[in-house]
Amino acid sequence: MTHESGEADGRSLAKETGRSAGKIGVSLLVAIALGYVLTLVATRWLGPENSKVYLSFWGILMGLGSALSPLEQELSRQSAVAALDGGRAGKPALRALTVGAVTVAVVAALTMAVPVLSDRLYGGNTTLGVIVLCGAISFACQFAARGLLVGQQRIKPYSGLVVAEAAVRVVVLLGIAAAGLTGVTSFAIAAATGSFAWLLFVKPVTGLVDPHADGEGWGPVTARILVLLTGAALTASVITGYPAMVSLLAPGGSVADVGVLFATLTVSRVPLLLLSPLQALAVPTVVRLSGTEEGQHRLRKLLAAGALGTVVLGVVGALVGWLIGPWLVSLLYGADFVAQGWWVAWMVWGAVLLTALQLMTAVLVARKEANKVLLTWAVVAVATAATLLLVPGDPILKAVAGLAGGPTLGLLVVLMFVLRRPGNVQPASDVPVG
Repeated sequence: MTHESGEADGRSLAKETGRSAGKIGVSLLVAIALGYVLTLVATRWLGPENSKVYLSFWGILMGLGSALSPLEQELSRQSAVAALDGGRAGKPALRALTVGAVTVAVVAALTMAVPVLSDRLYGGNTTLGVIVLCGAISFACQFAARGLLVGQQRIKPYSGLVVAEAAVRVVVLLGIAAAGLTGVTSFAIAAATGSFAWLLFVKPVTGLVDPHADGEGWGPVTARILVLLTGAALTASVITGYPAMVSLLAPGGSVADVGVLFATLTVSRVPLLLLSPLQALAVPTVVRLSGTEEGQHRLRKLLAAGALGTVVLGVVGALVGWLIGPWLVSLLYGADFVAQGWWVAWMVWGAVLLTALQLMTAVLVARKEANKVLLTWAVVAVATAATLLLVPGDPILKAVAGLAGGPTLGLLVVLMFVLRRPGNVQPASDVPVG
């Protein structure tokens, strides 16, 4: 192959990747908007006290779903490797799916079977635990389906599945509202139905798996999936699963106030969701910049500037949140939801820092430093949990302190990792840096 043809292939691949990323990014944003319709309507309808239980349920369900996200990445890798040889993913993909499904099923069953967990997470409503169990198992199938599709570059059905997950919830929500079934359990069912959207895509997905194709055995597959799930679970515990974490580790206080806090948290986390598509773009960008000494220097300057920008944006965001946050919460959820300005300020600070953390850990992923990614999120999760357990005061103070303190400590840790000179990224002279 000539140098010119290699460059042409590289440009073609870049354009194809860009188009795929664009389609996926649009579908993610649509799904996020539809997801907010459900949480907004349910929270507003249920009121502060019932919202506390509902959003705690939402936290454990979506937290388990987020913990399964590495299953999508692993199966996309297996599917893409198989596609290079003109084949399909085989037994290792099915083994990975099984390990993921069994793991979340065990966790979900524990939240339902252990009385103290059921009381704190679901207010003693074991039906919510059953819904979490069913939804979590189905989430495993859903992420597996997404991984198989994107690995084979089936972008159209992949994007359709991403949107369908949120759209199904909204359709079921409308049906529930029309039937007058507006209790916590009904809204919980609407939330969980989205994890069954993969059933609409069974036909294109099943053709991407060859159950007779051999590969890695149970041992290595199980070990790798469990490590990946652990890392994702640490991340989920301080993002999507935070309401459940608060309910579990800092129980008590005014149920209505905690419900308002959880609703406010949902609003403050919008930056995290809107910027999630950028994480996929961060990895190839870092790889390209790391291919040369000049690129590495430029990358470190960008990261240092990004860290400074994060602090500035966090301060500005906290100030804006303090001033207009309570008004915005009441506007979205109703007059019964009365938030305090200092809650919103520290929540926005934490959300901005978590956004930076996600982007900077993507730098470590590009450098193949997965152990440091795991360590970073372990620091955030442990610091947050320790705050919830050890800080004196009511659950509101504990929860807000955890939202601010954990990400702040995590940002300091990840900056120590990303600002040093990397030694394990291979030069990429054939990939254009500009």
